Amino acid sequence: MLRQWLNQHFSDENIQLTPLTGDAGFRCYYRFTHNRTSFIAVDAPADKSNNDAFVFMHDCLRKQNILVPEIVAVDLSLGFFCLADFGDILLADILTHENMAITYHKAIKILLALQSGLSKDTTKLPHYDKAFVELELNIFHEWLLAKHLSLTLTDNEEKQLTHCFSILTENMMSQPQVLIHRDYHSRNIMVLENNELGIIDFQDAVIGPITYDIVSLLRDCYLKWPDKNIALLLTDYIDAIAKQYSLPPITREQWQRWFDLTGMQRHIKASGIFARLYHRDNKSGYLTDIPHTLNYIVDISEQYPELAFIHQLLLKKVIPAMEALNESNIK
Repeated sequence: MLRQWLNQHFSDENIQLTPLTGDAGFRCYYRFTHNRTSFIAVDAPADKSNNDAFVFMHDCLRKQNILVPEIVAVDLSLGFFCLADFGDILLADILTHENMAITYHKAIKILLALQSGLSKDTTKLPHYDKAFVELELNIFHEWLLAKHLSLTLTDNEEKQLTHCFSILTENMMSQPQVLIHRDYHSRNIMVLENNELGIIDFQDAVIGPITYDIVSLLRDCYLKWPDKNIALLLTDYIDAIAKQYSLPPITREQWQRWFDLTGMQRHIKASGIFARLYHRDNKSGYLTDIPHTLNYIVDISEQYPELAFIHQLLLKKVIPAMEALNESNIK
């Protein structure tokens, strides 16, 4: 049906779709050419995709002069989109130790514009509330621990894990709440022909904790940078966002705690999602990203005594189980 819809829109019976890979959701992407111009076709099932939110956020970001793919055609009832083609080069593909500082400064500048891209009326988007944070954390328990690793926790371990999760949830709820992309990382930022950066995959935007997008960018699930580099970029972001929102004085230590624990929540969720993508959606490509997310959780939890349980849980049970599973799969 997607090809028929495109045929009708372009009055071209010869459109050929080439499948693209890499999306973690239910959307399917294709590339095609019409009159020597390349486009992206999207099949986003209306019952499983935030298509209205995609259009809403597309318009918000364009008003902020943020580069997002132009919507050439759309049918929300069918869940079909035709978008301008941003090409194949991801930010993750071009980052090096030599260019990371200047490149991330560009991405942070865009992030600041993005976070001011909504009027004071925040009713247009859902809020990243306590129930939703807890739901995400439970993905780790259900899909990584239980399903992927076949780990069973004792009643006491369950209680302690719940306590750690409550600390992470409270951390996110205590922050200033702003517009967040929710997946602002190196695989959702495109490098365009003129070396400008374009933003994709913004349909899941919500009102949420102020450090969520910056930790998604600087400590994403696919890349790791030296702490000293991250600290400098984080300070630049803090200075700019505090002015943008006229925030009251907040200590650097508080910002760091918000940043670190928000990153923990994100990596805990991500490791569970990567396992779910494999078992539920038959997408194995994300399994190789799980060790990086777990190592991040280990590194950060070691710095916060109140999270000692999750630190030990990963070191003594989760990571050894991952290593044993990987070895058995190799054999």
